[in-house]
Amino acid sequence: MHAFAWWPTSIVVVAAAVMDLRSRRIPNWLVLPFLAAGVVVLTWRYGWHGLEQSLAGAALGLLTFGVLFWMGGMGAGDVKLFAAIGAWIGPGQLFLALVLTGLAGGVMVLGWAAWGGFLKDLFAGTGDLIFGGKKREGMTLSNPLRRKLPYAPAIAIGTLISFFAR
Repeated sequence: MHAFAWWPTSIVVVAAAVMDLRSRRIPNWLVLPFLAAGVVVLTWRYGWHGLEQSLAGAALGLLTFGVLFWMGGMGAGDVKLFAAIGAWIGPGQLFLALVLTGLAGGVMVLGWAAWGGFLKDLFAGTGDLIFGGKKREGMTLSNPLRRKLPYAPAIAIGTLISFFAR
């Protein structure tokens, strides 16, 4: 539906991924104007329907990643980036981007854990979390010392693939 969103979205998600990898931050100066531009462009291009789609996409991005942020598993920059992407591509494509982002993030986590030598710990901790096993000291979402992975690259991969999947 939003082929015209390919270039602006590509530029912003790649820039956000690079910044997240380098500094573990996604700056507001990159994401907030992108969000506002998405609302304006969709409204200009499709009228009231475009405004509705843009706001619904931004809300879906904010809601889905906002829950993860609230649980302590994601940074605020990731939430704002995904909401801004939603403002450009709308809720239908954003849902697909969400699924693809989750798959890309899962592959990245497995590779990162294998490379870092803590794959066994990852599976043990995941099993304990899912099946209510023993509680491990320091293995909580709110622990600032836990292993963290920049998530903007997964968001970029999932979003860019979503353009080709539609």
